[in-house]
Amino acid sequence: MKVEAECASCLLSRGCAETYMATTNPALRFRCMAELVKLVNREFKSTSNAAELGTKRDKIIRELTGNSDPYHQTKKQSNEKAKQLLPYAQKFVDEGYNQQDRFKKACLCAIVGNIMEFDIPGHNFTLKDLRKTITDAAKDLVIDDVYKAYALANKNSKILYLADNAGEIVFDTILVEQLKNMGLHVTYVVKSAPVINDATMEDVEFSGMDKLADEVITTGADAVGLQLKLISPEFLKVYNQAKLVFAKGMGYAETLTEYELKKPHFLMFRTKCTPVANYFSVPRHKNIAKLMP
Repeated sequence: MKVEAECASCLLSRGCAETYMATTNPALRFRCMAELVKLVNREFKSTSNAAELGTKRDKIIRELTGNSDPYHQTKKQSNEKAKQLLPYAQKFVDEGYNQQDRFKKACLCAIVGNIMEFDIPGHNFTLKDLRKTITDAAKDLVIDDVYKAYALANKNSKILYLADNAGEIVFDTILVEQLKNMGLHVTYVVKSAPVINDATMEDVEFSGMDKLADEVITTGADAVGLQLKLISPEFLKVYNQAKLVFAKGMGYAETLTEYELKKPHFLMFRTKCTPVANYFSVPRHKNIAKLMP
């Protein structure tokens, strides 16, 4: 997925927000923004990928400020709020009348968790929004390949599950539980180190995902989405051997669409920005459950 014109302002806007979280030093803030402007000036082209530029942006901020995780406090708050709403989401899923229906409701909860994203221009998420969004999740599902994914999952014994953000990892536990109830082996994947507000092993422990999934591993990279040139050889081997991949979030949507996929990937995310919505030919602020290729 290539950038659109407005991606430039988003990269800088989010970079500014991150910088102000990373340091209170005015000189460092100015230097960070100057370097981010240089990055955009140097690498923002019609052939660029937003996730790759976002990864470089975050690296600049971390290296200049010395703050390895600017979103640490925000991620903690997201996890705590999601855990408060977990019983409500669990009840929503448990009310499903059969396994297939519970699987769909669990997918909806996992997608709803994807709204937990900060500093995207025009995406005015607050932690108070979650309960209502769960209720509205089905009517906001504008691409619905859930039952196709369910049928594929039933034909496979193993699932590789690529996680996205902190906070939403709590809602992922509901879907992983459903996959386990279907008799599937689930390998859950987080980032090896902080990048934006993506989940890491710290979030795995808080959510209890380590007690649900059969395995929890990392991509071996602190990169947005899946960037094959940055992930570890160990994870690349696991990814290449996988038969069915569940992928959460816009970062994976932005990067997986750059590759010629040789296996089914089930993308689950919220269209939080116009360029991503345009790529999938849907409105902004809608839910996507798309099987690719």
